[in-house]
Amino acid sequence: MILFGSSTRMKTKLGYFIGSGITILWILFFYQYVIFQQRVKDMDFEGAFGSSDQRLLMQINGEGSGPTFQRIAAVEGDLQGLKKDSERLQQYMDRVREVGDTMANSNVTVLTSKIPVIPVIVFACNRPTVKRNLDQLLKYRPSAESFPIYVSQDCGHKETAEVIENYGDQMVHMKHTNNTPIVLEKKDKKFEGYYKLARHYRWGLNQIFRKYNHTAAIIVEDDLDIAPDFFEYFAALYPLLVADSSLWCISAWNDNGKADLTEDAPELLYRTDFFPGLGWMLRRDLWMELEPKWPEKFWDDWMRRPEQRLKRSCIRPEVSRTSTFGKKGVSNGLFYETHLKFIKLNDVSVPFRERSLAYLLKDIYDPRFASAVYNSPTISQAALRKGDFSGVDPNVSIRVEYSTKDQFIKTAKPLGLMQDFKAGVPRCGYRGVVTLFRNGRRIFLAPPIGWNGYDLSWN
Repeated sequence: MILFGSSTRMKTKLGYFIGSGITILWILFFYQYVIFQQRVKDMDFEGAFGSSDQRLLMQINGEGSGPTFQRIAAVEGDLQGLKKDSERLQQYMDRVREVGDTMANSNVTVLTSKIPVIPVIVFACNRPTVKRNLDQLLKYRPSAESFPIYVSQDCGHKETAEVIENYGDQMVHMKHTNNTPIVLEKKDKKFEGYYKLARHYRWGLNQIFRKYNHTAAIIVEDDLDIAPDFFEYFAALYPLLVADSSLWCISAWNDNGKADLTEDAPELLYRTDFFPGLGWMLRRDLWMELEPKWPEKFWDDWMRRPEQRLKRSCIRPEVSRTSTFGKKGVSNGLFYETHLKFIKLNDVSVPFRERSLAYLLKDIYDPRFASAVYNSPTISQAALRKGDFSGVDPNVSIRVEYSTKDQFIKTAKPLGLMQDFKAGVPRCGYRGVVTLFRNGRRIFLAPPIGWNGYDLSWN
């Protein structure tokens, strides 16, 4: 991996994503090229079926389904994939240079280590059990310089404040002193905690991005456990968040991350249109965009609205890098007993920075994701509920289609999936598709081919 120079005198102005990003894309491109060349070598083109349009027509008509036809189609697909990846590589390199030029003209200093400076901000209030979260952050943090910890405390709760202050200079204790009562109508009194939380978030993030002038931050709350590779995960995905303008957050959370709904494959990562929260990273420029219109309440649902999301996505893991132990809080334990307490927390370390993550770039990910989903054989919702997979290869993924909100709920509920929608987006949804792994098989709960966007009335 290409990294910064070792001079301790110079202020390095470019993030480590420049070298690592280009490297992983070139490796990906070269690997695909080798596979493509091998397929061409192994293939006999004599008697091929004419143009690709003719072959597509034959396929639609049920003709040309033999092995030679399939191999020609596979090679054509590889060729198109190589062409698109090459174009994406050039766009990515241009973006890296653009971001690099911007950083070179700023006063932002990035450490000469393998990891850029990404602060963690812990939002706390009146839980002395914040100690559990802070102990884990210190235990797994690879570098105090790369990951400074800020604890933003609301409420003025004395016992919690004492717990935080016991850590001394291991973290910065920021005290939100605006405890002015929020005047609400009687019918809204039950939501007072959500108003205070939104006010606290606004203040805390302004401290991080305006006062301390950080370029990105990882947000956690005081009731989260974290995985051993929590910091590795965010450090590895930071370059992607910078380079891909279609991303607006990196989340450590899988909303459907129960043990019986996930594969034992902690290295798997996905794009999602649903904002997950619960341990997530954002960049300063996004905060500058959101802060002027920050809501008075329900900030997370507000972020899920299309006017904020602007068709941007987040990255989320197959196996969560956070889990919550906070049964009681502003939400009064909503979903905790039925869902949240069953989310599996990853317990192994994945060396993400040694892996190629270029497959998560939108222009590479989307066509491959669509192909994986819509080339999977379909079964009915009734067959899925019965576990009847007769006639389907046990080693392949399957697809279950839904066209209405009710169809989605009826399929999701017996599987143990979250069934709610926010601004029309199901939890973990990407292009309308919810991915899960059950009984040894990958399952896609998907809208029909030709899906044209989320329905805001599904809420």
